[in-house]
Amino acid sequence: MRNPRDSRAENTPKQDTGVLATIVEALPNAMFRADIGEGKIVLVYLSGRMHLHKIRVLVGDKVKVELDQYGERGRIVKRL
Repeated sequence: MRNPRDSRAENTPKQDTGVLATIVEALPNAMFRADIGEGKIVLVYLSGRMHLHKIRVLVGDKVKVELDQYGERGRIVKRL
């Protein structure tokens, strides 16, 4: 009998859900304000992996942000 997990495609690329943004302001507790374009500024925070590897994010950095379903908050997943 086959394992149901084997039916999933293993080599399919993940869908790119990130948005490019620029850090505008650094706030306490690893929170930032980021400009995602068209003058829209959202509140973003560092992902756990970035905390773990002590990746620094400064004002002016370009980052990749995954927005929540409402588009008001986001998580920084990559520093470019």
